[in-house]
Amino acid sequence: MKFQVLDIIPHLKTPLLGKTQTGEIVSTADRLNQVVQTAQRAEELGFDSFSVGERHAGEFVSSSPTAVLAAIAAVTSRIRLQSGVTVLAVLDPVRVAEDYATIDQLSRGRLELVIGKGNEVLQYPLFGLSLEDQWELLAEKYGLLRRLWREENVTWSGRFRTALTEPTTTTPRPFAGSPRIWHGSATTLTSAALAAAWGDPLFTANAIQPRENYKVLIDHYREEYERHGHDPRHQYLGSGSGAGGVFISDTTQEAIRQFGPVYEGLTAGRNVPGNNSPFRDIHQAVAEGPSLVGSPEQVIDKILSYHELYGHDLQSISLPTTLPFEQQLDILERFALEVIPAIRAAAPTTLWESADPYGGRPAFAGASEADAAATITADHDFNRSDHASIYAH
Repeated sequence: MKFQVLDIIPHLKTPLLGKTQTGEIVSTADRLNQVVQTAQRAEELGFDSFSVGERHAGEFVSSSPTAVLAAIAAVTSRIRLQSGVTVLAVLDPVRVAEDYATIDQLSRGRLELVIGKGNEVLQYPLFGLSLEDQWELLAEKYGLLRRLWREENVTWSGRFRTALTEPTTTTPRPFAGSPRIWHGSATTLTSAALAAAWGDPLFTANAIQPRENYKVLIDHYREEYERHGHDPRHQYLGSGSGAGGVFISDTTQEAIRQFGPVYEGLTAGRNVPGNNSPFRDIHQAVAEGPSLVGSPEQVIDKILSYHELYGHDLQSISLPTTLPFEQQLDILERFALEVIPAIRAAAPTTLWESADPYGGRPAFAGASEADAAATITADHDFNRSDHASIYAH
């Protein structure tokens, strides 16, 4: 298995104790610099990728993930850079192609994009868009982004942006062929269906719902992927690790005692549609949810239990950013030294290895070939009937 660190850059008071926020909040500058320092430390500890989220509403400072990823590219040399997610549904694909190709050049081919429609409903009116169009926006814009990265002299027309009537080649071009694009999936079948239709890898949030809900999305993805007849070498799966972040202590009981007030402070009173935890407290979250809170042995067992169910190739973790920064880095180090080796041995993967078509990137050139299909077609069965929620299952 490969390992990713994800930071969606929440900006909250630290620490959170129960329902009461106490302590001082770090400055925006310090919080952003913590992200860059964490990425540097993750590379030193042998993590495979670092991912930066994107939010345009709420208590986050991740509205410009491209700027943060560029800063990380400048101070790292090996670790892959990912987004988590690029909210493509509210963005201009031309600008996305330009900005992320710039990061790909700065990092010399280390970029892989993770796209989605985002789980913050307030983003759509902010950009003058209708929430009702979110899935159609994502599908149309993805079709254009693929072409812009894989082709030159593109002409295009669609529903949601001005047509490209003159042949268009975005610059800079990606470092060595189109970077791989993953699809982030959280609560509906639609992102899973879109990933399968194109033959792309899927990244399941595995964040706040029982594991069975995410298994529905994964099974749908694999069924559709096979139905479309795509190359199985490209069928990879990533998985998140629950709300609140990873927390490791010598014993699970001690981890719950220390982290429980923080977790409950983060989740108490939260009311974000599609993003509310169903777990009543830290004990239920650890016992029934995806939270990675416990001893190293407990965390290993939980990740491997999810791997047995999901068969995922990439495990993402997030640090509890309401804790003091030095404590966050200590948790990162314990995870790297005491958890990762056991899981790598028990759950091997070809992701980013020689058998992976993108494993040798930037040497890989196949991704520069033009797509045979420019848009989602009727054959992909991508329509409103696919927008079923996992809660219907």
